[in-house]
Amino acid sequence: MRPSRSQNALREVVSRDHWLTARKELLVREEQLYEDYAALVALRRSLPMVQIDKDYVFDGAYGPASLADLFGGCGQLLVFHLMFDPAWDAACPSCSAFADEFSPGLLAALHARDTAFAAVSRAPLAQLKAGRQWRPEDFPWYSSFGSDFNYDFHVTLDERVTPVMYNFESKEAILTAGSATDLVAGNAPVEVAGLSCFVQDGGRVFHTYSAYDDGVEAIGLAKSLLELTSSGGRARRRGGH
Repeated sequence: MRPSRSQNALREVVSRDHWLTARKELLVREEQLYEDYAALVALRRSLPMVQIDKDYVFDGAYGPASLADLFGGCGQLLVFHLMFDPAWDAACPSCSAFADEFSPGLLAALHARDTAFAAVSRAPLAQLKAGRQWRPEDFPWYSSFGSDFNYDFHVTLDERVTPVMYNFESKEAILTAGSATDLVAGNAPVEVAGLSCFVQDGGRVFHTYSAYDDGVEAIGLAKSLLELTSSGGRARRRGGH
């Protein structure tokens, strides 16, 4: 009987001493990159913030909620802008997969560090509940339908409502550069994935940080772990082992 072939692409096979030398060389580079990343995190935390003056109202499993309500008593809030256009039958599959990583254990760990998490989509609450992804016991999921929230945070691009801006660049600048034209030159509206951070103090709410699309994917938890592995991981075949 022939041995089964590994699904993972095999690398060069070397002696333990050879591997140890290569690993030490990589460790030096990893430490350099870690220092760079630590400096980047420090820059993020020193970014100025903007006070939120608009009274946004969201529709959730337990009724209407303000942006301050989404904090759930915590000092910080992470909002995942989960793509769900009112014209769609279901939420974006990639966004749903990202949201699935926010397990009860992870949310509890965030809460222990004074940080709340909520997903917000533009589709009405009835559509969120009708979608196969609706699991309010996993994480809070709110509808921003009827408010300016998605437009103000540039995760719904529609110049009929507000000037289009993607990844902090205006539509004019994007078209001039010739990049991301499918997002800003297509038929409105266009939904964009995003992650926004807020803090509250003395009843006031402040916006501190946002990232969009690729920036959100870079934060993916499973992705970060899989980047440590040999192949980066691949979807298993149905019924496979």
